[in-house]
This record gives sequence, structure tokens and C-alpha cells, in this order.
Amino acid sequence: TAPAMAPPGPPDGGWGWVVVFGAFISIGFAYAFPKGLAIFFKEIQDFFGTSYSEIAWVSSIMLATTYGAGPISSILVNRYGSRPVVMFGGLLCGIGMVSAAFCTSILQLYICVGFITGFGLALNLQPSVIIIGKYFLKRRPIANGLAMAGSPVMLCTLAPLNQFLFDNFGWRGSFLILGAILLNCCVAGALFRPIGAATASVKTQAIEEGKAALKEEVTKDAMEMSSPMHIPTETKMEEEEGKDCCEKINQYLDFSLFKHRGFLIYLIGNVLMFLGFFAPIVFLAPYAKHIGIDEYSAAFLLSILAIVDMIARPTTGIIANSKWVRPRIQYFFSFSIAFNGTCHLLCPLASGYTGLVVYSIFFGLAFGMVCAMLFETLMDLVGAARFTSAVGLVTIAECCTILLGPPIGGTLIDTFGDYKYMFIKCGAVMVLAGTFLFIMNYYNYRMLAKEEKERKAKEEDPKSVRTENEVRNNWNKETTQDGPELEPLREEQEGLKKEVNGT
Repeated sequence: TAPAMAPPGPPDGGWGWVVVFGAFISIGFAYAFPKGLAIFFKEIQDFFGTSYSEIAWVSSIMLATTYGAGPISSILVNRYGSRPVVMFGGLLCGIGMVSAAFCTSILQLYICVGFITGFGLALNLQPSVIIIGKYFLKRRPIANGLAMAGSPVMLCTLAPLNQFLFDNFGWRGSFLILGAILLNCCVAGALFRPIGAATASVKTQAIEEGKAALKEEVTKDAMEMSSPMHIPTETKMEEEEGKDCCEKINQYLDFSLFKHRGFLIYLIGNVLMFLGFFAPIVFLAPYAKHIGIDEYSAAFLLSILAIVDMIARPTTGIIANSKWVRPRIQYFFSFSIAFNGTCHLLCPLASGYTGLVVYSIFFGLAFGMVCAMLFETLMDLVGAARFTSAVGLVTIAECCTILLGPPIGGTLIDTFGDYKYMFIKCGAVMVLAGTFLFIMNYYNYRMLAKEEKERKAKEEDPKSVRTENEVRNNWNKETTQDGPELEPLREEQEGLKKEVNGT
């Protein structure tokens, strides 16, 4: 345990690896489960006598709920911590799938599988990503890469398992068994031990209270300074009441992130990227069947993709953690998105099965690279402290394009009767997103370096006698714009300072 004096920092190992294992399981289920369910669709469709598009909405609703419930998940994590949220999520997943086994209409399936299980998966996904940031700093890209590898491993396992369950127990029996399997998320959640629980004595509570008081004072000062002119106290009192509600929301979801340059660049690039991210996976097997390849070989393409993806994620994590790539990880992320797009643009050239196998290998590599760095790059931009809110805001924005991506691809296939336009659309969108992120991150790095230079010049200049307000202003600026990697260190120093002052 950490000494009682300093607030516990990221241990970068130890129990952290057990947490990574827990995150591996819950992230794996959250990503792979909606894709693995497709095996049962044909039978359910015949059973209820519905069209293919009606049944496809089950997966779409599930994915959209998993992403759209991001902010709710973030708020709950900020309020209760990662462990209870994941355990509750696992319970919801189990309940959703077990109740789905007794459904008598497609609408009930939408509710049980789409909304209840989807919401349970949302409560699994985010806390798992967030807690890794609390346990790791130096080795965080590796930890993120390993945890994200849960998705392809689960996809490889779930696809044959679902087929086996279906052959032996039918879709209702399979849903019951899958509900029981999803309860393993509760076990994964139980591994998420809150950091520093052992040292959370009365003393740390006092420190926390002191911190909160100091924070309030600073934000108050900042608010007063940022207001165009000093508002007389009477009007201020009236405004306080109105502010209460907004402040409560802001306490759990930090909307000031929309003023953060790096966060906005990431958000725009990602929303654009997701228009072309999932569609090629959804349509890969149907495309193979369309050009006359048998069903098992077509399904094998997805296995190839998942196996390459499995190796690519941890490897990307290790590369991203190297001293050459880590400081410029945003460029590496931009490159992997553009690389992804290039694969899709070249896919229509692949004639025959061998061509598609080559495409699957490259696609698996590119897909794994993007997934491994998806959250790492966001954490690198906003820092671990604001990451919880950032994930919530990003996922709700992505939810729309995730829901729209595959249907747009499907419409293109229906319109032209050919799959190549769908691949070209996805490729073009992703190359565009990668290029946008590359250019804007170059600009962001330049601006950050410039601001750092200005700040150093101010500090070194002995003539500039700074007023107290200026110092405070700078302090605010530093906390929002410093390299996020320094944030935990800064928090530690502040903790020590307050400890010395006897807060």
C-alpha cells in the first residue's frame, strides 16, 4: 500500500495486471457480443417471420445503446467508482439475455437484447477503460493494448461457441446459457479494486475535503475573473440558484472539454472515422458469398481478421509505448486510420479467395492498430483526471455515426448491386479522417509548444512583476493545458503541499 502521506499514484503494475485481465473480459464482451449474435438471426427471423432488416436492428440497437449510454456510464463511475458499475452491468446483461429466451415477439427482443443487454454492456465498457488509466501511467499504452485484445479473442471464441450452442439447444436455450456466461462480467468487475482503498482513512478524507474546498475557491476566482465585468453581489445571488442544476451536471460530465483544442480535434476526426469503421466487417462475409465463395470459407475470413487483430493490439500497445512513438502518439493514430482506409480502397481489386485473405490480414492489422489506440490517444490529450467525462462525451457523439455507418453501406449495395462502392465509401471517409487528424494534431503540437515557450519566457523574465490575478490565471491555464502525462505528478505535488500545510 502507498504510504499514508501521499495520495496514491498509478502503481504501473502489481494488481494493475489483474485489473487489465478483468478489463480484457468485460471489454471483450462489450465489443464482440453484438457481432457474435448474428449467428442466431436466420433462425429467429424464420421463427417470427420478419424481414432481414427488422432482425438486423437488434444488433444496431444494441451497439447504439452501448455507445449512447456512455455519459450515463461516466456519471455513474464518477459517482460510485468502477467496481459496482461493472458488476451491475454484468447483472443487467444476464437478465436481458435470460428474459430474451422467453420473448414472443420481435419488439420484446429489441427491448431485452437491444436495450437491457446493450445498456449492461455500456456499463461494462467504460469503467474498464477508465480504471486502466487509474492503475497505469508509464505502461498505459501496453495495458490498453492488452485489454482491447479482449474483443478479437472473444469474437474468435463466441462465434464457434454460439454455433455449437445453437446446434444443440436452439436459439432460446442458447440465450439462456449466454445470459449465464455474461454474468462473468460481475466477476471481472469484482477485480476492479479501487486504488488506495487500504489507505482511505480519516486522514485522506480530510485531504479530499481540503482539496474540494481549494478547488471551489479556485473555480470561484476563475469564474469571477472570466466574467466580462464584476457583477454586483445581488444579481450574483439570483444567478447562483440557476447555476445549481448546470453545476451538478458539470460535476459529473465536464462540458468545459468542448473548449479543449485537442479534445475537439479528436472528436471531429473520430465521428468522421466511425462512418466507415464497422461497415466493412459487417459486409465482409456477405461480399465473399456474393462473389461465389462457400459459407465456411467466407466465415473463415472473419476468423483470420480476428486472429491478426488479436496479435496487432498488444503489439501496437508496445510500439506506442516506446520512447520514439509515445510523445507523438497522435501521428501514429492518424496513420493507422488512413492505413485502414487505404485497405478498403484497395479491396475491390482483390479478385478471388486469395485476394480476400490478403485483404483480411491487412484489415485485421489496421483495425487492431486503431482499436488499441482509440482510448490511449484521448487519455494522452485530456489527461487521466478528465478522461472519464471525455469518454462519455465522445461515445454519445460517435453513437449516431456508428448507427448510420452499416445502413448507409447497405443502401449503396442495394442501389448499385455491387459491393465495391461500399468499400470505396468507407475507405475514402477513413483516409479523410486520418488526414484531418494528422494536419490538426500537427497544428495542436505547434500551438502547445508555443504556449509552453511563452510561459517559460514569462517565468524567466524578472522585470515582469505579476499581480496575484495573473498568477491565478496562469495556474488555471497550466492545469488545463499542461501535457496530460504530468497531471498525476502535479496532483501528487499538490497533495504533498497541502499535507505540509496541515490541511
